[in-house]
Amino acid sequence: MRRGLIVGAAVVTAALALAGCSTGGGTSNGKVTITYLVDNAPLTTATTKTFVAAFEKAYPNITVKVESRAQGADGDNIIKTKLATGSMDDVFQYNSGSQIQGDHPDQTLVDLSGEAWAKDVTKDFKASVAGTKKGAVYGAPWGTTFAGGIMYNTKVYDKLGLKVPTTWDEFISNSQKIKAAGIAPILQTFGDTWTSQLFVLADFANINAKDSNWAADYTANKSDAKYAKQPGLLGFQYTSEVFQKGLVNDDYASLTNANGLKDLAEGTAAQYPMITIVISTLKQSNPDKVNDIGYFAIPTSDGSAPHMTIWEPNALYIPKSTTGAKLDAAKKLLAFANSSKGCEIQASAQLVTGPFSTTACKLPSDVLPLVKDEQKYQDAGNTGSALEFLSPIKGPNLEKILIQVATGQATAAQGAALYDQDVKAQAQQLGIKGW
Repeated sequence: MRRGLIVGAAVVTAALALAGCSTGGGTSNGKVTITYLVDNAPLTTATTKTFVAAFEKAYPNITVKVESRAQGADGDNIIKTKLATGSMDDVFQYNSGSQIQGDHPDQTLVDLSGEAWAKDVTKDFKASVAGTKKGAVYGAPWGTTFAGGIMYNTKVYDKLGLKVPTTWDEFISNSQKIKAAGIAPILQTFGDTWTSQLFVLADFANINAKDSNWAADYTANKSDAKYAKQPGLLGFQYTSEVFQKGLVNDDYASLTNANGLKDLAEGTAAQYPMITIVISTLKQSNPDKVNDIGYFAIPTSDGSAPHMTIWEPNALYIPKSTTGAKLDAAKKLLAFANSSKGCEIQASAQLVTGPFSTTACKLPSDVLPLVKDEQKYQDAGNTGSALEFLSPIKGPNLEKILIQVATGQATAAQGAALYDQDVKAQAQQLGIKGW
């Protein structure tokens, strides 16, 4: 629970009269100072400096004092402690998704659903910053999304006369034609073990499209929401099938993500199950090839429209300990982040790797073709957040299990059953109800 100072109303009134101040941090001349907590990453620091300067220029009566925190687990603990003790800064930037859900947003955060900008935010992002209160929106998006799916070389596709597949059978057919042309059809880069997970993780939006309750049932340990059962099993089957049919690169066991991206850029490989944020690495290694890379969502096995799995951006939050004039100023900061100027600052800070989570922000005209491909799925409404934004449970051994499946050491069914056990152990360790 939040702890705060309990002070008699008469004492507060007298103190304010002596100080000549109004409640909530404002002053008699209408000026107010708020604090803004961000992580200490160099990029965050630089972007925040530009953003705050622009905001203060637009609102000269508001001063923003920037505070920084550690990244990683240490930063998570700082957030939890500040929220639990009622000592959180007036605005803070943090992850969206299951991590913020663990900080009891209904009790600790200001509901922003009534703000004008909230109507423009995507349903997927709203779900990632909601608590248990129906319709609540506890965060404003900061930054852009990125997607999981298939990055592909458009020149290879054009040369071979291939069309972007929407079904799994079409994807396999394309891959066989690519192989026949002497090009590695599907990249696997197990020199970086985390990359083994994409057929499973990036297929989640397709699962969610079939069953919107799957994530909640999975978190609650319902018997049908298991990876050993359909539709959760599909990603494991895809991982196994492409290996069994000889559609992966010969050096799959040792190739790294960075070198795999070079192969994709140079056209010695055609398709790569991956998250689109890595396009920034490709731009550094092969800047002249970055416009040759496109994106499509994991195709479906049943002919339904493929859905793009997205990783939501961070969010800006206001704690309930922010009140009065400070609350008004904090809300103006969040609104500015979702204005055309705020969007422009966010887009110019780094390479855009996916759409914004709000229609108030438009992509720059010079974004990469891969990002334009992603935007088409969002415009069509064919998206869904990655499972980690909807559930706190992710087994720590997924990448190792999928390497076993992806190299023929385990069948898809065996791998999925192993992962269900991994998930169970993790849920019990986290103390999730129902496990």
